[in-house]
Order: sequence, then structure tokens, then C-alpha cells
Amino acid sequence: MENRENQTNNTDEMVTISRAEYEQLRQEKAQMESTRVRLEAERIKLEAEHARLEAKLATLEQEQAQVITSLTLQNEWLLEQLKLSKKKLFGRSSEQAEQLVMDQLSLTMNEAEAYIFGMNSAGKAPVTVKAYERKRQSGNVLDVVPEGTPAEVVEHRLPENERICSACGSEMVEIGKEVRRSLMMKPAEFWVREDVYYTYACKNCEQETGEANIVKAAKEPALLPGSFASAEAVAHIMTQKFVMYSPLYRLQQEFERQGLKLSRQTMANWLLNTSEKWLRPVYDTLCEQLRKESVLHADETTLQVLKEPGRSSASKSYMWLYRTSGCAEQAIVLYEYQSTRKAEHAENFLKGFSGWLHTDGYQGYHKLPENIRVVGCWAHARRKFDEALQTLPKEKQKDSPAAIGECYCSRLFKLEEAFAELTPEERYEKRLEQEKPVLDVLLSWANEMQVKTAPKSAMGRAIHYLLEQWPYLTRYLEDGRLELSNNRAERSIKPFVMGRKNWLFANTPGGAQASSVIYSLFETAKEAGALAPGLAPEAAAFFFDNLLMMLQFSYSCDYYQHRMRLYCGENAAWNDEMMADQLTRFLLGAMRGEGSCNISLPTTSEPPA
Repeated sequence: MENRENQTNNTDEMVTISRAEYEQLRQEKAQMESTRVRLEAERIKLEAEHARLEAKLATLEQEQAQVITSLTLQNEWLLEQLKLSKKKLFGRSSEQAEQLVMDQLSLTMNEAEAYIFGMNSAGKAPVTVKAYERKRQSGNVLDVVPEGTPAEVVEHRLPENERICSACGSEMVEIGKEVRRSLMMKPAEFWVREDVYYTYACKNCEQETGEANIVKAAKEPALLPGSFASAEAVAHIMTQKFVMYSPLYRLQQEFERQGLKLSRQTMANWLLNTSEKWLRPVYDTLCEQLRKESVLHADETTLQVLKEPGRSSASKSYMWLYRTSGCAEQAIVLYEYQSTRKAEHAENFLKGFSGWLHTDGYQGYHKLPENIRVVGCWAHARRKFDEALQTLPKEKQKDSPAAIGECYCSRLFKLEEAFAELTPEERYEKRLEQEKPVLDVLLSWANEMQVKTAPKSAMGRAIHYLLEQWPYLTRYLEDGRLELSNNRAERSIKPFVMGRKNWLFANTPGGAQASSVIYSLFETAKEAGALAPGLAPEAAAFFFDNLLMMLQFSYSCDYYQHRMRLYCGENAAWNDEMMADQLTRFLLGAMRGEGSCNISLPTTSEPPA
């Protein structure tokens, strides 16, 4: 009974709706479900976009951090470079500035700037100018000297005992003369020398046979046949250019103030021809002697050559230097000009050499044949740590890794000073005993620092140089004759660098080659102890004059060969290699002030045509 009543009550509570209302409610429910699904999709999309934006933000923050780090490192690097530049320019050091900086400073002060500006302006609007007609340099010395220049007349007559006619025995008489004029110089003075060579004839033979027996006074050899150059004049020009570092244009101006019209082209030709004719054979002989050594040093520096075929005037060429080590009996210093810095130039020059070669860190030397063992330079390694040290504030320098690295290198140099008076054998033993432990500790320390140091920082570069060059840096332990650094080569190349700062460039490859030969002989004489390092210009001019005079009257000239045939006969030996070797000994002996030279003269083989 109660159940029926409850069912009745429930039925009463139910709401009766029409079909239309039901359909409407069903549609509204479907729309709400669709809206829910759409909103859910949008929510998922927004969450994905949010995640993407967060990832992008994280990436941007990471990139920003990298940029900040990069800019910080770059700023530190620039500060390092600024400090190094200030140190090199104004600091107490023998290496005042990088060569590029010095060259740039020089260009602002001299004639090269005008030349380079002209070359760079070649593409600008053309300007029509009147054609210039170059006048040919006169071959007569009287045309280049001012009027009233004093003349020295030197007469060459046959001795009285040689004026007897070889045909009939009568006395010969003068019938003519030949005059050769040369420009003579001494410091702040010049004059004209006239060599008068008289000609003699036998009048008795002329009366009896109709043909006179004619004899001329023997001519002294000319420095440059067909030129009025003398050994004195060329020696003066060599001294001014290669000892006083005065450019030829400046020397020309100085001559013009004295009334002497001697062009720089003429002076350049004198230097080139004298170098090729007289000095080059001596240079070649010294090259052969150099290659016989077992320990050498090498270095190179830049040189600008304006008129080099196939290359622009702004291209870098190179002057290479090779020299003997401290263990050599005879010091030899040689320069060689090459258009590039390719390793093949060193290989070609050193062909025939086998031994140790001291160099800097230039990779080209490491490509040399296996018979040439490259020895690294600890001065360069120490310099890298010093540069890193100079980039730090003074309060941080004392305990810095850069100071530690420099201390290790300086310790090696201190030990070398203590071993300086030892024999090579004793030095070899002492190095293994005292320096090898220092090297072992240094290597271990450098490997640890490499992981902790930024590669592009000054300290990073110092560590990289040390580890990269380590096989070559430690090679000096192999022989007691080897040296800890390549400073010997750097000192020898310095005179050329000082000269380049003044005359700036070579005009042609021939001029550069002539410079290499002249520098070689002069620096070799200095190293041999024949010339003092602070040589006065007058003494340097005397050296060049003496050298040229010795060569003029040596084996290499026609006059000497004629006299040699006259006294030794036509079958005298003509061994060019022997002659060059003995001539070099003679020159080196004269440089050292030795009173006599032992010259041997074989008497076999045939003379040259």
C-alpha cells in the first residue's frame, strides 16, 4: 500500500515537456559539449604554445648568456691587447713595438706614404700632365762633377828597363796615351782621378821594317769597366746605405748640395753591379762553408719590393737569415732574399746541410727534411708568458699562472748562465741533471693549466705555444753545443731591420739581392771580430774600400789572371772552387788582421777559354 503511494508521489513530481522542448534541450546539450571540446583543444594548444615559448625563452636566455660571455672574453682580449701595445710602445723592453706598428709609424714620416697613396689613388679621375722626358745619365765623369773640381793625375809609364825593344834592343819612345777617369771620394770630399797609360813604340824598328813595336803600360783593373765608379766611391755609398741606413734619395740630395750630380739610379747600378761582379763569389763560397757546419740558426723578416714581376707593390717579401752558432770556429752571417715565406726556400738554401737548426716557432721550418733537426726557442716561450703577465693588474701579477710560467722559463736561463763556461760534454751532463727535472715539472703544470685556461686568452696562447713547440723546445738537451734560444739569429737580423726602417723598401728584386750580399759580408766581418759593433762610418768605408781593392787585385780579375799566366805559365791550374776558397781565406785573414796568408798554387790542368 505504501509503495503505491510513493510511486504516485513520484509521478506527480515528474514534469511533462513537449517533443519540441526536448529537442531544443538536446541541441543545447550538444552545443555545450562541442564548446567544451573546442575549449579543451584550445587549452591544449595554449599549453603547447606556452611550452614552446618557455623553451624559446630558455634558448634566448642561453644565447644571451653566451653572447655576454663572448663579449666579456672579447673585452678581456681587447684589454690584453691594449696593455700589450702600451707595454711594447712605452715599456722597458728591448722589443719596443711589433714590427707592423713600427712600419706603420714609419710610413707616416717618409716617402713611402706618398708612394702608397699614389698607388691607392690610381682609380680616381685622371689628371693630364705634360709628358716627362728622362735625360740619359752621362757616361763621362766630367759631366756629373761641378766645374772646377780638382783632378788628380796618376801617370803609368813603363819602367826604363822595360822600354827596350824586344825585337832590336833599341830604346822605345812615347807615341800616345789613354786616359781613364774615375770619380774618387772620401768623407765630405770628392775629386777626379785620371789614370794615364802611356804607349811606347820602337822608332828604330819602324825605320828598318816599317812597323813599330808598340807596348802599352799595364792597366790596373777597373772596378766596373765602362763606368767612372771607383772602390772609394762605392765604399762610401755602401757605408751610407748599409751602415748609416741612409736611403739613396737622401744621399743624392746630400751630393747635390755639394754640387755633385750623381743620381740614385747611378748609385743603385753601382751597388748592384759591384755586388754581382765582386762580392757574389765570396758570398757563394761562404754559403758552402756555412752548410758544412753542424749547428746553425735561422730567422726571417719582411721586406717590401716595389717592382717585383707578377706581384703588387704592397706584397710582402722576405729577407731570410742563416748564421753559424757559437760553437763554430769561423762566424758566418748570411742573408738571402726571397719573394715568399715558403718552407721550400729554407730547404733549398740549406741543401747539403745536416744537423741542428735553431729557429722560432714558424711552422715552415718543421717541414724541412729529417736530416735537419729543428731546435725551438725558449726566449719566445718566455715572451708569451711575459705578455700574459703584462695583461694583468699589478696586484694580480705576483701569484698568477703567467708569473709561474715565466719563472720556469727564467730558471732555465739562469742555469744556462751557470753552464756557459763548461765544455759541450759537461754542459750536456749538467742539463740532464739540473734542467731536465725543471722541464718535467713544467710540462705537468702546463697540461693542468691547459684545461683551466681560456684558449684565446693571452695565458691560453702561452700554454698552447709551449705545448705545441715542446718537442722542439726540449731538443737542445740532445747536444751540449745547442743553445737555449734563437737570440743569436735575432741579433744578427737586427741591422737589416734598422736599415729597413729608414730606406723602407727595395725597388727591385736585384736590389734586394745586392743588399743581402753586402749585409752578409759586413755582418760576417763584425762577427769575425774584424769590425767593432759601434764602428765609425769612416772605418766602415775603409772596410768596404779594402774589400773591393782586394777583390780587384785577386784571382777573379782579368788583370791578375794575365799576371798569373805571365809568371806561372799557361798551364797554371784554374780550379774555380779552389780559387774561391783561398780567396775567402785571404779575406777572412785580412779581416782578422793576420799578417800573412798561405796561398797554394797547383800547376796542372788547362786555363779557361
